[in-house]
Amino acid sequence: MRGWIAAALLLATQPAEAREQWTKPQAVAWYAAQPWLVGSNYTPASAINQLEMWQAPTFDPARIDRELAAAQGLGMTTMRVFLHNLLWEQDAAGFKTRIDTFLAIAARHHIRPVFVLFDSCWDPDPQSGPQHPPIPGVHNSGWVQAPGAARLADAAQYPKLEAYVRDVVGSFAHDKRILAWDVWNEPNNGGGGNYAATPNKTALVAGLLGRVFDWAEAADPEQPLTSGLWTGDHWDRADTLDAVERLQVTRSDVMSFHDYSWPETFAVRARQMLGYGRPVLCTEYMARGNGSTFDGSLPIGKRLNIAMINWGFVDGRTQTRLPWDSWKKPYTYDEPQLWFHEVLRVDLTPYRAAETDLIRRLAAAPKGVVPPP
Repeated sequence: MRGWIAAALLLATQPAEAREQWTKPQAVAWYAAQPWLVGSNYTPASAINQLEMWQAPTFDPARIDRELAAAQGLGMTTMRVFLHNLLWEQDAAGFKTRIDTFLAIAARHHIRPVFVLFDSCWDPDPQSGPQHPPIPGVHNSGWVQAPGAARLADAAQYPKLEAYVRDVVGSFAHDKRILAWDVWNEPNNGGGGNYAATPNKTALVAGLLGRVFDWAEAADPEQPLTSGLWTGDHWDRADTLDAVERLQVTRSDVMSFHDYSWPETFAVRARQMLGYGRPVLCTEYMARGNGSTFDGSLPIGKRLNIAMINWGFVDGRTQTRLPWDSWKKPYTYDEPQLWFHEVLRVDLTPYRAAETDLIRRLAAAPKGVVPPP
């Protein structure tokens, strides 16, 4: 084992003085000091997934700079960006150096990212190194879960996961260029696509998610921690939440959620989340063919002072302009009539100018204010 990994693992086993969950007044005061937060889930057009974005041979700071400049031009103030435990295991020092480079680029464009530590969506067997090319016509065909099914099921691997969380969060715990840490994306998601389901996944995640919050808190970050609800209809009723969701709502410093529904459903879910008395971030929305649109949901979020982070920014190797059903019927020959996700084309021109005009107009307005067209 490399010396730095051994040292990090040893450090992870040492007791630490974990900070406590923020009180509601602390969370409200933090949010009051932020601008209205609007942005996208971000992967550069050159990357098929988290690994390809961050690994040294494919890390592309010049493209990232151009794309984040375009985001700044729309008035965006944040981006949600996925990390991966394998990146740390492969090259911890290099990975953290590239995170610092990314943060320097983002800061130049006045964008503070939300970093995601783990993710339960898509391929359950992540492998570091070169990634396969996109599958023609298929939405998000190369995205990988973290930590992956094998590691999730093997408690002997948990010290490595602990060391990853403590080292990454600890290294940037007081970095004001970072907005927040999303500790686990859709943790109770079965996976999606055509992949086999991970046996006992919800139970395994329920046993690990609380520890991930513990490890992140032990790093004493000045940024808030969160993990977002994404499925179900009654998030304000504890009796409807599973074990994973109960951890999400009881351990998050600030609340977060996903919604890919019509605006009427978005409004209901948003108000349910606001009922917890903490600031609320919508960390995924906008799937045009599913009824979730900028013109439908974004003004609601603005009016309710909810942070709004849509899925997808620039069309590229993730191919998330294609709909979810492309896993069953690939769009090999025909583009969808309506793009599912993404804001900009690969040349950084708007897919729909009316949408980018709306983002820019709402971003320029005071918090809670939806200006007339």
